[in-house]
Parts: sequence; C-alpha cells; structure tokens
Amino acid sequence: MKKTILEMREITKYIFDAFGHALRGSTVRILDSVDFDVKEAEVHVLIGENGAGKSTLMKILGGIIPPDGGTMKLDGKEISFSGPRESLHHGIGFIHQELNLCLNLDVAQNIFLGREIGKKLFIDKKNMYARSSEMLAKLGFDIDPHTLVRDLSTAQQQIIEIVKVLSYDCRIIIMDEPTASLTSTEIEKLFEIIKELQKKGISIIYISHRFEELKEIGDRITVLRDGKYIGTVPIEEFDYDQIINMMVGRKLGAMYQCHHVPTTEKVLEVKNLKIASHTKPIDLYVNKGEVVGLSGLVGSGRTELAKSIFGSRTYFGGTIRYDGQVIKKVHPSQLIAKGLVYLSEDRKLEGLVLEMPIAHNITLASLPRLFPKTNIHRGKERTVALKGVRDLNIISNSLDQLCNTLSGGNQQKVVLAKWLLTEPKVLILDEPTRGIDVNAKSEIYRIIDRLASEGVGILMISSELPEIIGMSDRVYVMRNGTISAELTEKEDFDQEKILSYTLG
Repeated sequence: MKKTILEMREITKYIFDAFGHALRGSTVRILDSVDFDVKEAEVHVLIGENGAGKSTLMKILGGIIPPDGGTMKLDGKEISFSGPRESLHHGIGFIHQELNLCLNLDVAQNIFLGREIGKKLFIDKKNMYARSSEMLAKLGFDIDPHTLVRDLSTAQQQIIEIVKVLSYDCRIIIMDEPTASLTSTEIEKLFEIIKELQKKGISIIYISHRFEELKEIGDRITVLRDGKYIGTVPIEEFDYDQIINMMVGRKLGAMYQCHHVPTTEKVLEVKNLKIASHTKPIDLYVNKGEVVGLSGLVGSGRTELAKSIFGSRTYFGGTIRYDGQVIKKVHPSQLIAKGLVYLSEDRKLEGLVLEMPIAHNITLASLPRLFPKTNIHRGKERTVALKGVRDLNIISNSLDQLCNTLSGGNQQKVVLAKWLLTEPKVLILDEPTRGIDVNAKSEIYRIIDRLASEGVGILMISSELPEIIGMSDRVYVMRNGTISAELTEKEDFDQEKILSYTLG
C-alpha cells in the first residue's frame, strides 16, 4: 500500500468574485464538503462534468483561491496557502490547460522566470542555461534552452511547463487537460514522462475528459458532480457506464444521434484554394443540411483553411463560392451578415470577451441585425440572450454573470449561442467539443444534428476520430496543407483508414 501524502477534507467554496473571495450573501456552493487525497507516486485522475468543481478544487490546492471551509494536510501536517508561490514552496506545482509561458522569452528564461540565478548583481546566464539543458536532458528532450518559446510546438511548450514545475522540486503536479492540444505521438511521449515522474516518487493529479486516457495512465479515478464528491474507483474496477452514471447521475444513452438528412444542394464550395504558397490546391464542398468532417493532425492546415474561408486570413489563389456567389476579399463581418460564421478552436482568445456578461457575448455578433439604428434596447437584448441560454441549456446564475466565471463547457455553449443568433446558413466548427465533458459533448452533438435538420451546412474540424466518424455525412482528411482523401461512404469511416490518410 502506498502511503497517503495529501488529504483534503470537507473542502467548501461558495460562488466567488475575480479575487477568489465569496460573494456577499451567497449560499450557492461550488464545492460542497469535498474529500480528495493523493498517494505517493500515483496518478490520481479527477473527472466530472464542466462546472462540477474540478478546477476550483485544484485552484484551492494550488493556492490560487482560498477555501471557505475544510482542511488540507500534507504529510499529516495541516497546511493553508496565501498564494501560488506558497503552494509551490510546499512542492505542489500546477500546469494549467492554458499554458502560462512568455512567448517572447527563451526556454531558460521561462523556466527560471522570477527566480533567476544571480551572481553578485548580475544574472548568471551560463549557469541558468546549463541547468536548463540538464533538466531537459533528464527527461530525454533535446531542446536548446536559447530557443524562443514562440518557436516551439505545443507539445514542446508543455514540456517546458513540466520542467519549470520540476525545477521547484515538486512532489505533486496538477495537470489540467494536458493532452487537449497534442497529437497522438505527443500524447504517448507525455505519458512516458508521467511514468518516469512516478518512478521518481512524484504524484500526478490528472484532469481529463478523454476516457481512453484514463485506463492507460491512471491508478485511481475520483468523480465530482455538482460540486460534490461522488466516489473514488480503482482503475482495475473501471467501467465506462458506471463512470458516466457517477458523472451525470443517469445513463447518457447513445452519444451520436444523427437524424438529419443532407441535401445535394451546395451551399459552400472551395476550388483550387491554396492556404500557403507552397501547398497543393484544395477542393471541398458542403451541402445544405450536411455535416462534413475535416480530420487531420494539428498543423495539417485545417484551421488555416477555415480562416481563409471566413475571410480572416489571406490565401494564395483559388475560388470560394458561398450561397451561389463567389466571395473574395470580404471582411468576416460581411460574411456573418450573410450567414457564414466560424466558431474558433480558442474560445477564450477568439470566441468570447471573458470580462463581459453572458447576455452581451451572445448578442455581440448580431447587434447590427438586432439594432440597425445603433441604439441597443437592453430589454430586447436580454430577451434574445435568455432564449439562447434556455435553448442550449447554459448553466449560469444570471445573464449578468461574467463569462470568465463559467465552466469550459458553458463557455463553449455561449459561443455557440452567439453564432446561432446570427441565423447561419453555413457554420464552421473548429474543435467544437475540445476541453468539455461527455455530457456537454452529447448536448452539442444534438445541437449540430438539429441545425443540419434545419438546413444549415456544417463543416466540423475535429481531432477526435470517434466524433468525426459519429457525426459526419462525408469526411475530408488534411495533410501538409491540402486534402489527402475524401470519404463519402459510411462504411469507409474507419479509424485506421482515416489515420492512414492522415499520416500518409
């Protein structure tokens, strides 16, 4: 039996403001007497729906926000943190889903940011770069510490975050959705690193929505639901249906329910389009009421193609025809008005204004249509926003709740509600279910199916092959900036076949 090194007992947190303090008079609990523990050298997986309280629990452990009740013990001694630095001092490191790196600094500068190695009045650069090289080499990576972080791949940036945390001699590392932006090869490498860390006695708290990962690296799984502790299951007893039932309180039913019937009327057509000067031209089309899947590795050109169609990126020749007309050098706002919209893969950077309320975010793209005389009628704005909240089952306290306080799944639904309010004819979805839980995914799949039934043409980019296979009527595969295959028959929608076209 491995010994328990961390205990969190009856952790309680009320709704809090931007500074982590409970809102005055609030009785709504984000965490309701939650128990959680970590054993030495284990991978303890923490799962639950978006809004279940996972991130809040880990922010308390990471010293980012204070608890409103409960106790924490490390090696049997009671602890409390006034900030992240104090949590790090106790050997607890936090690798966030959105990496906290300075892209304009190099690798070594990021690793030692805020605690640079000094020599009298000067920074000892030679020692700093030597130690960075040594730590990277120990994990088996040949990354030059002089390289600017902006020039690294997402997987390499993830490695820098891990090295940065390990440089504090951390015993417990929190990893929040670490594989969300990684390819399958990069995920395998990350799992190797995790297993090496375990051999060194380091414990991992691993937050993920990808069930296929849990059995591969987890030792135990703890489930939260609606801010409450539901239970902990050893990985040997893992049962998919049982875990789903613990997460959502009911059986989920069929994940992919496709009732729409695609037409043969083209609503979007791309001919000989080049997304870069050196890439081969792309031919692609989407019919009304059709869901077209776009598969491929990260970096294959899927997002570049989507942004080229949407008018937010320059392309290098070719024709885009939408709703029977050729579109060229058109601003995204003009396309939005015509019914062609794009849901970005980065909801926080490109999809939402996080410091604005839900109501303002939902109506933002439709203001010219809703209020052509420029005077915004707040009553009407709230009415249409409330309809979007109800239609998409967005869990929130009110329309005035800031989007940065919502869970990832509910943030994604707000972005979707924003674009649905524009009454689109073509909807481009870039990783629509990234970083959201299984129940929220199921709801978004039902919305996609409903929109297709109403005649909306949908181009769906996804890195998850089950999603591509389950939802698509046709599938395009991208590699090296162009289309490597088009699959038109359902019997050809096979993971191995799609991967073979993906990898060439």
